[in-house]
Amino acid sequence: MPRKRDLPIAATECEMNKANYYNYIEERLSVLARRIEERGKLNILDLHIHAETFYQHFFNLLFGWNLSNLNTVKQNVEAIDLIDTANQIIIQISATATVAKVNGALGKDLAAYQGWTFKFISISKDASTLRKQSFTNPHGLVFLPASDIYDVPMLLKLLNGWSAEKLKPAYEFIKQELGMESNPIKVETNLAAIVNILAQQDWASTAQTMETCPYEVDRKIDINRLDATRSIIDEYKIHYGRVDRIYSEFNKQGKNRSMSVLGIIQRQYVAQQATFADDALFLRVIDCVIEIIATSRNYQVLPFDELELCVNILVVDAFIRCKIFKNPSEVLHAPT
Repeated sequence: MPRKRDLPIAATECEMNKANYYNYIEERLSVLARRIEERGKLNILDLHIHAETFYQHFFNLLFGWNLSNLNTVKQNVEAIDLIDTANQIIIQISATATVAKVNGALGKDLAAYQGWTFKFISISKDASTLRKQSFTNPHGLVFLPASDIYDVPMLLKLLNGWSAEKLKPAYEFIKQELGMESNPIKVETNLAAIVNILAQQDWASTAQTMETCPYEVDRKIDINRLDATRSIIDEYKIHYGRVDRIYSEFNKQGKNRSMSVLGIIQRQYVAQQATFADDALFLRVIDCVIEIIATSRNYQVLPFDELELCVNILVVDAFIRCKIFKNPSEVLHAPT
């Protein structure tokens, strides 16, 4: 029999576990949604494809369904991405959350699924307004917008009511699918230190031409086929001289501090080359750098969009300094 004085400790530990599980799930789902949104603007759809498989298995875990991806059986099936024949459920997954999108799906030839339940998953946008709308349903599907339209906020509200024991499998799944668990023994990094400095700057006030660079940046963009991420580079390359001055001040706090920051960025680039290329590689480097900063002991937590702004500036600066991606001069002198 446990002693009475042990019970409050056990209860506290349980609550701490629940908070840790929920916070991790909330952070990963929110970041996934945001990155799908940002990549969609650049027409980079790798995460959209991954999200179909992710939500297939995640919903099976959460609700005990038996969803399979219909595209593995028949490619590009209109209106249906996931199907559970045992429970008679069909699901469309989309980064677009509009009445027209849902009506478009319901209006496809779904007569064979009359009486089945139709569900819609918004993988990047808040769909709270969409759940209050009315829709056409010409094929007699079971569809209740208030409960059959899912988004990240709705899932988080559901999960927040679960116990630690019930949350743990969802936490383990997301940890495996969306990133490794953060090391509880955090270390300080110069990368986090420089971001703390960048976060204090007013980057909107810099409206100047980029200082002299040893090559034409547009040529490097073209050579490395960075068509979609060109807009990111163009937006932040103007800060090259300003970052250089910040690095100079940063180095007064210790030798080689800026070199270590650039070295970390370069290592992320090298490590990801085997899996990613071109625009996807550029965005993956940004993601990896964000991950390192967010798990650093000396990181002063920022809203995600501010952290992403600072990392974009650092990665574009590393690009200009030829720490990542091929240098035009390297291509020019390469043997034919």
